[in-house]
Amino acid sequence: MTTPELDKFDSKILQLLAKDGRISWRDLAEAIGLSLTPTLRRIRRLQDEGLISGFSARLDEQRLGVGITMFVSVTLERQTEETLKVFERRIVDVPEVMSCHLMTGQGDYLLRVVAADLASYQRFMLDILTRIPGVAHIQSSLAIKPVFQRAAPPIPRMR
Repeated sequence: MTTPELDKFDSKILQLLAKDGRISWRDLAEAIGLSLTPTLRRIRRLQDEGLISGFSARLDEQRLGVGITMFVSVTLERQTEETLKVFERRIVDVPEVMSCHLMTGQGDYLLRVVAADLASYQRFMLDILTRIPGVAHIQSSLAIKPVFQRAAPPIPRMR
């Protein structure tokens, strides 16, 4: 997969949208030093190229009653294509799972799971995670506090 060429305007658009996805197109155009029409053209191109995959609000998990975050390493009985597919199909629909990554190393998957409290997490483990066919081992780590979470990866500054 090749990375599309970004110039300084594209990079600045991505930086500003990552910081504030609700910025008005007019304010965005002014901030990057282009008129509105070329700015909108660039935004559409960045969306078409898949560099902008959507816009969303960052929710405060604590204020929503999600009191704990667990990082869960899941090891499967076998690492066959079918076992991996079954796990991925089942886990994608679980709302407590905020992210799921196929890993190298000891565990097969690393999940970020949120729950209201430890009892809720235990129910998630017993009612959902342990019932997925092929799950052999689960290791959970409780996050003490979030230090920071980025909204976007580093954006290259080009030309």
